[in-house]
Amino acid sequence: MSVYALKSKNSNTNNSLDKEQSFNPVEQVAEKINQEFNLTAVDRALIVATQEGLPVSERPYQVIAEEVGISEDEVICRLETMLEHGVIRRIAVIPNHYRIGFKANGMTVWNVKDDDISRLGRQIGELPYVSHCYQRPRHEPYWSYNLFAMVHGTERAQVEERAEKLKAILGDACLGNEILYSSKILKKTGLRLAKKDSASSSNKPEEK
Repeated sequence: MSVYALKSKNSNTNNSLDKEQSFNPVEQVAEKINQEFNLTAVDRALIVATQEGLPVSERPYQVIAEEVGISEDEVICRLETMLEHGVIRRIAVIPNHYRIGFKANGMTVWNVKDDDISRLGRQIGELPYVSHCYQRPRHEPYWSYNLFAMVHGTERAQVEERAEKLKAILGDACLGNEILYSSKILKKTGLRLAKKDSASSSNKPEEK
């Protein structure tokens, strides 16, 4: 089922070494992120209608359109516009890895030389068995790792084998690493808008 993540106004977009940086190729930078965007009542209703996930249907946007009271084309156009402005971060599928057989999920953490992390992080983020790859700030002396890469496998031996491949890519830039295995899966949700009182709202928003 497709879901999306809303971008908070306080989201950090500074990619300096003491900040967070994504190396995920699927997370494209919004084209109009710095332009002002006014969220209309229709946009808000569209977000509320889709924030828990798109309906399982051959034409999910048509189902949403009927719920909100606009056309299917307008639903698609408004979502694309909000993506361009960074109001919606992404629309993507979030699988349950356990149910599809990937029961060994290891967050590999790496201490990578600062001068090399951007170049190497992009290489690792493009690997097919890495679902998330981010730069995170170190917290010395308690935490020395600044590159996080989520590796999935059917068993731990497979994850460890793939971690060795990551280590080979990092080469001399790697100053240390660990693998942190997940013990349970948590519900993944982004920012959510509260639903307005049904008594004060209509099926079709007036403002467009």
